Formats: sequence, structure tokens, C-alpha cells
Amino acid sequence: MPKYLGAFYLALAASIWGGTYVVSKIVLTSVEPLALVWLRYVIALIVLVGVGLATRQHWRVQRRDVPLIIAIGVVGYGVSIWAQFRGTALSTAQMGSMVTAATPAFMVVFGRMILGERLSGRRAAAVILATIGVFMVVGVGRLTASYRVGGLILLLAAVTWALMSVLVKRVPRNYSSLVVTTYGIGVAAVLIAPMALYEMPSWTLMWSRSELWAGTLFVGIVSTAGAFFLWNRGLQLMDASSGSLFFFFQPLVGTALGWAILGEHVGVPFVLGSVMIMAGVALTVRGEPGGSDVIRVFEH
Repeated sequence: MPKYLGAFYLALAASIWGGTYVVSKIVLTSVEPLALVWLRYVIALIVLVGVGLATRQHWRVQRRDVPLIIAIGVVGYGVSIWAQFRGTALSTAQMGSMVTAATPAFMVVFGRMILGERLSGRRAAAVILATIGVFMVVGVGRLTASYRVGGLILLLAAVTWALMSVLVKRVPRNYSSLVVTTYGIGVAAVLIAPMALYEMPSWTLMWSRSELWAGTLFVGIVSTAGAFFLWNRGLQLMDASSGSLFFFFQPLVGTALGWAILGEHVGVPFVLGSVMIMAGVALTVRGEPGGSDVIRVFEH
């Protein structure tokens, strides 16, 4: 069923982004955030254009839809991803997971304001349940001045990504998710290119360190080309308010990988929070009793 397929796409995309926090934290020790964003987009564009040509996608966009696609590129792939990397660099991966996990709440708000989606009691309860679970999983520690600034920047990332996710729902159904993703990333790549090239000296270490190249390729191919496409496709199959809940897989997976790879401690709150997150997701997948979700199946 389209609803469950959309749920799978969204959960997989958010899980990939959870792993990206661990990878990007390593790469950001040697590469400036804006340079890494631009480089990941160049890699992603190569992959997406190649796939689009191989699958004979229709690349033409109506003039009236150009501003919408530009807004998706600027707000989501430009401002939000830069803020995510910059905020993570100033704080920690744990802080990044916690603050950006506020995205679903903003998606519900924008979904109501822009799309007129109904805010039911079940949906509100799912958001509250999952939000409490996120705070239990990630936790809050003492904040330094740098962490506070990073937290504010990460909040910007959460708000702008929520807005972008809702704007994707305004894209006409005859456009492929791959085409919309490619154009959006292309807009962001052009926008940040001058500033990213200014940070080029920070790339010098990459030529001699294979782990940096491996991390950058992962961020470009898997986290960008793959996960962005999955997220957009999932939002096309579910409404924005319900789809927003799957963003909570990001801190869940990010914290779990931090424990498995970096040796971070995971205790009882992690287990309890995980159960609450899954309960919130289960509520939104089941849908509304006596009603129906707005499910649109795109042709491509």
C-alpha cells in the first residue's frame, strides 16, 4: 500500500541522516561546513543526473512552478543543510540530533498553515509522544556558549527543513521526485558555490586522508542523493503531518550508532525513549479512524 511504502521511504531516509551525524562530525574536523555541503551536492548531482538520464526522466518544468522549486532549493538544501552542518560543528552530534528532532512539530504547523491539513487529536498525541521519546533518548547536558550558538543555528535548520518538506507537497504530481530533488540541489549548489570555493584551503587534507574522502562520498551519495530522494518520495505518498513523525528515526539511529561506533553510553532512558518513538510512529501509520489520509501517488 502507498501509505506503508511511504512510511518505509521516510524511515529509511531519516535513519540514513542519523548515521550522517557520526560521519560528518569526523569530516568536519578537517573540512569547513560550507565546503562540505557544496562538495556533497556536486557528488549528489553527478549521481542524480546519471540516474535521471539512465531512466529517461522528463526534465522540463513549467515556468509557473520554477519559483516553488527554487524555494525548495534555497530554504531546504541551501539554508537548512548549511545550518545543520554549522550547528553540529559548533556543538555535538548529540545536540544536532536533539534540536533538529523538533522538525516534525514545525511540519505539523506549516502543514496546517500552507496545506490546510487537519490537526487531529491522534496526530497531536503522536507528535508529543515521539518528542518526549527523543528527549529521553538524546538527553540534555550542560551548555557552553558555543553550544548555545550551535543550538540556535540547529533550530534554524529544523524550521527551514520543515518548511521545505511542506513545500514539496505543493509540487505538481506530474513531476518526478528525482527531478525535483535534482533541481533543488542544483539551486543550492549554485547559491553556495562562491562561499564554498572561498573555503577551498580546508580541502587540502582530503587529498591525503582516505577516511575523509570515504566520509564525503557517503554524505554525497547516500545521505544526499539517496536520502533526499527517499524523503521527497515518501512525502509524496503521505501527508506532511503524518510523514513528519518519521524524522524521529534520525536521533534514534544517530544515538545508537554513537554507542556502537564511538562507544557512547546508552542506558534505560534510551530504551524507553525508543519505545515511545516507535509508538508515535505506529499511531501516525495507522491513520485516523473513520477518516482518510491524503495520499497522492505520483506517476514516476
